[in-house]
Amino acid sequence: MPEIDIDHLRGWIGRGREVEDIVTPRLVAEYRATLAPHLAPVASGEAPLALHWCLAPETPAADALGPDGHAAKGGFLPPVPLPRRMWAGGEIETLAPLRIGDRVVRRETVSDVAVKHGRTGILCFVTVRHEYETARGLAIRDRQDIVYREASRPGDAAPTAKPVPAEDEAAWSVEANSVLLFRYSAMTFNGHRFHYDHPYATQVEGYPGLVVHGPMQASLLLNLAALRLGRVPARFRYRGVAPMIAGSRFAVAGRREGQGEAFQGWTAVDGAVCMEAEAEG
Repeated sequence: MPEIDIDHLRGWIGRGREVEDIVTPRLVAEYRATLAPHLAPVASGEAPLALHWCLAPETPAADALGPDGHAAKGGFLPPVPLPRRMWAGGEIETLAPLRIGDRVVRRETVSDVAVKHGRTGILCFVTVRHEYETARGLAIRDRQDIVYREASRPGDAAPTAKPVPAEDEAAWSVEANSVLLFRYSAMTFNGHRFHYDHPYATQVEGYPGLVVHGPMQASLLLNLAALRLGRVPARFRYRGVAPMIAGSRFAVAGRREGQGEAFQGWTAVDGAVCMEAEAEG
């Protein structure tokens, strides 16, 4: 078991950086081509929902990459000595839409580092908060929870699948093929090899196949929430339940709750939940 110097890692709390990008017509066209027809309608000139995750991606040089294809550890993010990394969940607070042509400034801050023990061993969670601002003011607040895990071991049991609610049907059925994964990785400049390098995903990280992006699933769920509620939710929370493996179709489903002011949704493969989401406001 790797040694975790939590005091050293927590020294990254408060570290920040600022980047900027432009919402270009080309990026909007690429996003629509990748995820349509599974997008909520927006007003003329506005960017599709969750496009902000494609803005200002990190662009490390080729010689500054770690073995997994991400930027080497110890820069903006703490040097967690665990080999497997995933986007575990987060929350989006939408204050105003992004528009095509906007110059968007993103301010990022490491807000927490915590170590926990789970069914698969030691876990380290790093929380990063973002603010997206345009010339009109603050548009989006975004929290991302990144989890680092131990390497898989021979004989590790698969996690118990969480079944979807029996009474609900999928709103959308999406084919999780390698082209979809490639396009989303390209838009976000995501070099994580388990999205496109099958031998690495299976032989090094120990997954059954290529892994479908967590933020892409969350993007679809946010768009479904907006359709179900009839508006962009003020707050949207999502949590990864199990890795989604490419190679088959997956369901994107959800329903209005209570008096129609809230949303509960999920993605699933073969009736087993991969990501859960909730929204309100």
